[in-house]
Amino acid sequence: MVPIETIETINRRLTDHYGSTNDMPNYRVVWSEDQFEFRSTNYTDEGLELLHFETRKLPKYRQWIMEKWVLERLSEVPAINQGELNLALSYEPLWVFEDKSGFPLDPKWIVCKFVVDQVHKNIEEAGSYTKYKDPYAGLNSKDLLEKKDEELKEIEKELFGDETAIGDALAYDYGVGFTTSKIKEN
Repeated sequence: MVPIETIETINRRLTDHYGSTNDMPNYRVVWSEDQFEFRSTNYTDEGLELLHFETRKLPKYRQWIMEKWVLERLSEVPAINQGELNLALSYEPLWVFEDKSGFPLDPKWIVCKFVVDQVHKNIEEAGSYTKYKDPYAGLNSKDLLEKKDEELKEIEKELFGDETAIGDALAYDYGVGFTTSKIKEN
């Protein structure tokens, strides 16, 4: 029988294989119930509503990932939240070790490696940290402006259609429409 890898072994392998940033591993496996984060809230622990928001240390996954192992990725905190949370880096969930019915599974190195490699492959194929490529990449500024103008006109047409006085009158039931059809008589 093959021994089950310990979490320490998996985390050491993740650090050895994918590195670290500011002495923090880029990827790690953690128990969901042990994770806390600073969040703005206007409720006390007892559920009473506060008059003003306050930043408090709260359970990170308790509402949606309960008693499961989680593969996390170290991510940059958006600039808008850095001042509020006083953090530049944060761990975000990448994979939950559960089966298709939601039952917990033991973490395995091979699964971690597969998930992380797939994320890296998607980033590499996109050419950046966005999933989708820019359809206007490589256009000069004149062509870009023309394409954007065409796109905006198409959006305007889809949103507003035929907004004329006649169209409005018919739409708001104060106009009358009349159609005819020519019928051949024999």
